Amino acid sequence: MTDTGIAIPPEVRVAEDELEEQFIRASGPGGQNVNKVATAVQLRFDAANSPGLSERVRQRAIRLAGQRATKNGVIVIEAGRFRTQEQNRADARARLTELLARAAEPPPKPRKKTRPSKGAVERRLKDKAGRSNVKKMRGKISSE
Repeated sequence: MTDTGIAIPPEVRVAEDELEEQFIRASGPGGQNVNKVATAVQLRFDAANSPGLSERVRQRAIRLAGQRATKNGVIVIEAGRFRTQEQNRADARARLTELLARAAEPPPKPRKKTRPSKGAVERRLKDKAGRSNVKKMRGKISSE
């Protein structure tokens, strides 16, 4: 993270003004403040319209976000694990950074098709014939 937003090299740049934070009341720990202070953060990032994302990263980020992404391509991350706004804010930004880093990873290399060796095919067919003979011998004996 930088002072001007989130930077994940090489193809992802998120400006600070693209992030929208809203503080909400959190469930869970908080003691007397739990019903008074809005410590949980709801971080919104419009991935569908972000100029800092390439098309591949944009589509992958929305797919990886799953239910955290709206129909309009806005990624919503809620963080309420901690008791302070600052910690929850940092947690939400770290989770968004991790999501975008995973989306920016290069695609895996294509699978190289292989074939079984001739010997492996022969061994398999020989074993198959052997099992077939064992099962034939289990049948009823005819009186002929």
